Amino acid sequence: MPGMPETKKEPPSGPQPGRWVMAHGDIRTVVTGLMLAMFLAALNQTIVATALPTIGRDFRDFELLPWVVTAYLLTSTVVAPLYGKLSDIYGRRAMMLAAVGLFIAGSAACGAARDMILLILGRALQGIGGGGILPLAQAILADAVAPRERGRYQAYMGTAWVSAGLGGPALGGILAEHFHWSIIFWINVPLGLGAALMTHHTLKRLPRHDYKHRLDLLGASLMMAAAIPLLLALTWGGARYPWLSQPIAALALITLVLTMLFIWRLRAAPEPFLPLPVLANRVVRMGTACTSFSQAVVVGLTIFLPLYYEIVHKFSASDSGLALIPIVVMSTPGSILAGRAMMYTEHYKRVPIIGLICAITALSLLVWNPAIAPITGAGLLSIIALGIGTTYPVGTVSIQNAVSRFQVGAAMGAMNFFRGLTAAFIVAVMGAIVLAALGVSYQRGGSSAVVTETVNVLGTSPAHVFRGIFALSVLCLIASLIALIRMEERPLRGRSEDRPE
Repeated sequence: MPGMPETKKEPPSGPQPGRWVMAHGDIRTVVTGLMLAMFLAALNQTIVATALPTIGRDFRDFELLPWVVTAYLLTSTVVAPLYGKLSDIYGRRAMMLAAVGLFIAGSAACGAARDMILLILGRALQGIGGGGILPLAQAILADAVAPRERGRYQAYMGTAWVSAGLGGPALGGILAEHFHWSIIFWINVPLGLGAALMTHHTLKRLPRHDYKHRLDLLGASLMMAAAIPLLLALTWGGARYPWLSQPIAALALITLVLTMLFIWRLRAAPEPFLPLPVLANRVVRMGTACTSFSQAVVVGLTIFLPLYYEIVHKFSASDSGLALIPIVVMSTPGSILAGRAMMYTEHYKRVPIIGLICAITALSLLVWNPAIAPITGAGLLSIIALGIGTTYPVGTVSIQNAVSRFQVGAAMGAMNFFRGLTAAFIVAVMGAIVLAALGVSYQRGGSSAVVTETVNVLGTSPAHVFRGIFALSVLCLIASLIALIRMEERPLRGRSEDRPE
């Protein structure tokens, strides 16, 4: 009525009938564009690692070198939920183009950097763009494909991460050794332009699910502000400062205060940055916990297994990198297997439950005998990666299936945010385990020779140093399995069940 205040209609909080009207050919075109964008983000995370020593020597600055990695980690983690929310407001295509554009700008800034500070700032800008690519790709796939068919396409996109994981370190080392390290950043520019061009054209076919949202700027600022000191504490603890030092305690206190303020804002805001129905959804909570703990194991093992192979089995640096191939590659067959199961079976949780049980068993064998023969260890790592890979499509699709399509972006942003925090926390704990066993900090630049010498002086069995890392990984996978079992197995909607509201 005239003169009456307008009541804002809240978006539906439960699952809604989708509008999956795209033909398979159009979906394939969209997925191809997403794979290029995801390959770009994944390649950036792996290609830089092997070039870091060259960058440090070129700038004659090894003290700030860890910030080349930390700056990207910080910004990419904290912006993930922001991209998800903004895509619910302004559309997926616009935000994906913005993310790729910022990533290209950051890459150019890194390539043109003439000192370490400028390089670190460029990496931060890269992270602001790259942090949005994965949650946006997941949300775009949810818009284009019915939940029952979604696992197959998500598994296909996982091949982009595998390709980047395999080729990134080798390509980075070759470019840094035979050309100039800046090329590893400049190469992102034509790749990014190609991804942006393909995104611009292919996502025009994407169905729009517009709903009038409001962006809670205060809530978003509080959430990102709370994440930054937490990530700094997890990155610096045990490496730059002792865990019980004043700087780490101050960062923990700042995190606690800002987190309490964020929780207050969630309860007070008319439309909070993270929608309360999404946070209250049991499927969202359990699905996020399942994928977070399982991914944390993969990230942690990828970081510490090269050190394990160099110390325990006396591998060279290059051979240690090759030994990571099973855990990098075998997660994709697991994802494809689980995705196929979601298409044809009602009880789609059975595949990841069996996969996690097999992964826990394989990891337990490494706890029992951490000095196991390398060929046997490679087989166990393949089983571990295969089992963990089955959790990714099931957890992600279950979350998307459980929320309104108007909140898919927010749900994907939140899931990736908490996955990043969990991985950072588990890696920090693994680092503390190695530090406690050896009394040295490998992250501060200690070489494998220094660590081996320390082991010999202490009289410690090299293999037993890593038993704690494998045991922690077992506990994480058990937590992932419990969360998966507790996650409700809701029926997945298919294209034939689509209907207009």
